[in-house]
Amino acid sequence: MLYIGIDLGTSAVKLLLMDGEGKIQRIVSKEYPIEFPHPGWSQQNPQDWYTQTMEGIRELVAQADRDQVAGISFGGQMHGLVILDENDQVIRPAILWNDGRTSEECDYLNNVIGKEKLSEYTANISFTGFTAPKILWVKNQEPENFKRIAKIMLPKDYLAYRLTGVHCTDYSDASGMLLLDVKNRRWSQEMCDICNIRMEMLPRLYESYECVGTLKEDVAAQLGLSASVRVAAGAGDNAAAAVGTGTVGEGMCNISLGTSGTIFISSHRFGVDKYNALHAFAHADGYYHLMGCMLSAASCNKWWMEDIVGTGDYAGEQAGIDRLGENHVYFLPYLMGERSPHNNPGARGTFIGMTMDTTRADMTQAVLEGVAFALRDSLEVARSLGIHLERTKICGGGAKSPLWKRMIANILNLKVDVIESEEGPALGGAMLAAVACGEFESVEAAARRIVRIVDTVEPEPELAARYDARYQQFKEIYPACKPLFEILK
Repeated sequence: MLYIGIDLGTSAVKLLLMDGEGKIQRIVSKEYPIEFPHPGWSQQNPQDWYTQTMEGIRELVAQADRDQVAGISFGGQMHGLVILDENDQVIRPAILWNDGRTSEECDYLNNVIGKEKLSEYTANISFTGFTAPKILWVKNQEPENFKRIAKIMLPKDYLAYRLTGVHCTDYSDASGMLLLDVKNRRWSQEMCDICNIRMEMLPRLYESYECVGTLKEDVAAQLGLSASVRVAAGAGDNAAAAVGTGTVGEGMCNISLGTSGTIFISSHRFGVDKYNALHAFAHADGYYHLMGCMLSAASCNKWWMEDIVGTGDYAGEQAGIDRLGENHVYFLPYLMGERSPHNNPGARGTFIGMTMDTTRADMTQAVLEGVAFALRDSLEVARSLGIHLERTKICGGGAKSPLWKRMIANILNLKVDVIESEEGPALGGAMLAAVACGEFESVEAAARRIVRIVDTVEPEPELAARYDARYQQFKEIYPACKPLFEILK
């Protein structure tokens, strides 16, 4: 049988067709616009997602045996607010994950309601990207639109609704709304009361691999598919990507070096650190995960290479870097503020330690090391909870650099496994669809069958020790600079 994975991204929807052995048959991508009506705002028209997804599916299956298509599922951009009226019509453009308009609402939630209560209700605290502060923003700034709300949805769930007619979401994506009692896997009545919404406005909760329905007759006809095609709930993009890298089950880890950076740790047990430095979310395998998210990772290197150095020759710039663990230059990678573990939107990128003999290569090395050190900050929080890791998988554009992978292995002192396919949320979505259709008995079984490790970068004891000493210095820099960041706002 064949399975479709849909990765609803911020700038494009990526669609993947996979067979029952996990082999990728075809990939299609369709772009759509982003609106920036005010500085710091970011929104999209949900109809564009649906239009491009439908066109993408038709193109994806054009040369396939359509009778073999058995299931569809999703990975999707998280946190976005989609609101529907009583006729299931979109009320206003969706406010996206990277929209920064909700700073006042976040301050209200964190400082008036209080971080301790938020953590008690949802296992998390408020960030500007989360959904609950967006709801409060609509209530405060667009009261007429707020009065019309009948359903509150996340981006990928709007697609599921258009395909099936079912208002649904999954636990992993719902975890990023600040409306879910993550530990008990149910909506939080307390958070509904705080946001002045009714429980029935929220969609029904499913596990990511559960079938929510089948294609509506008219949709199936437009796609040339059977109305019996199953649609699974899917997952938030990070959880879906974790499925696609096999980061499921107890004590598995994946590091993503994309535009932003994440360290994603799966667990059978619920856990939350006392400072809420890491996100404590439900996972797509039916259990839980901790995630540290840094806002600038590979984008730091892109900024340094292209905007400052003025070159696109990334490999050439890295070729002369051979004195690892000896660099006296440090870089704080907070070009867009920082989320984990500092939760400080006012943090800024910072070089420190330069002397007259500092070279361009030293600065390049510092940028790469700074991202790795910042990832270790989140890893140390996980270790403080008693989590013991020996290895991690790695994905994302930055993972193409052998030098960066070696730094990650030694700075975090973990074995770094490189996987065969890096199709991320789209592959994870297809795998969830396969589980929903009975191709695999569980998400873990699908991962064991489909995900293949093709290389491992081992930490080198002497280098890891040198980097550990460097990290002890690095972690003192942010606290020293934090008062300056307040002045520089």
